[in-house]
Amino acid sequence: MPGDAATIAVEVLRVFCDEYGDHGNPLGVVLDGASLPGRAARQELAYELGFSETVFVDGPAGAPADVAVQIFTPTAELPLAGHPLVGTAWLLAQEGEAPAALVPPAGRVECAASEHHAEIVANPAAAPVWHLAQRPAPDDVNGLDPADFGPEAHDYVWAWLDEHAGLVRARSFASGKGIREDEATGSAALVLCRELGRAIRIRQGRGSVIDATPEAGGLVRVRGRVVRDERVSIDG
Repeated sequence: MPGDAATIAVEVLRVFCDEYGDHGNPLGVVLDGASLPGRAARQELAYELGFSETVFVDGPAGAPADVAVQIFTPTAELPLAGHPLVGTAWLLAQEGEAPAALVPPAGRVECAASEHHAEIVANPAAAPVWHLAQRPAPDDVNGLDPADFGPEAHDYVWAWLDEHAGLVRARSFASGKGIREDEATGSAALVLCRELGRAIRIRQGRGSVIDATPEAGGLVRVRGRVVRDERVSIDG
């Protein structure tokens, strides 16, 4: 890939794991964003890594505890995304640099982290546009074939597992962003929680878990468990 001979370190996490630390959506995080400046080079690395998103941490943004980030799918930069922000908030806290907020292009997103979990409070209006499609039963969601969704799909298909308890079954199809099926989608959880106006726990993909809760001012809190898998080194 273009650039100098510097080695780029990528931390590989899984975000929105279940209570046992299984499943979750893989995420790449480049803590030293200065090791790969420039949108074109970052987009190329995100494509090569193949994760649904890759984050580049660019350091302080305005307030001392705010951290600027850029988020890339394999094919495009995103102004805001859920699992990248949750994962990055957790990772920075583990590194002893817990931010008060992350600042992607969409604007400031407050965050917090504990030993195993992290959360963000974000405006669903800043999230990518999702087509929410409710199905009558979880089996209707389980039986979906990603091949049935077109090349520009950006669909979040869901059904109640237990409406009284707020338990949701969901799957995400985002071919339009270069992601055939996303394992766990925080931005879609933001949008669905706003639409339903209540706290929900989403079981998405093969077994990932996302908690979403409405907050004052039209914001939504999204929370999940994060696991650190490995660090990989990429030649610049």
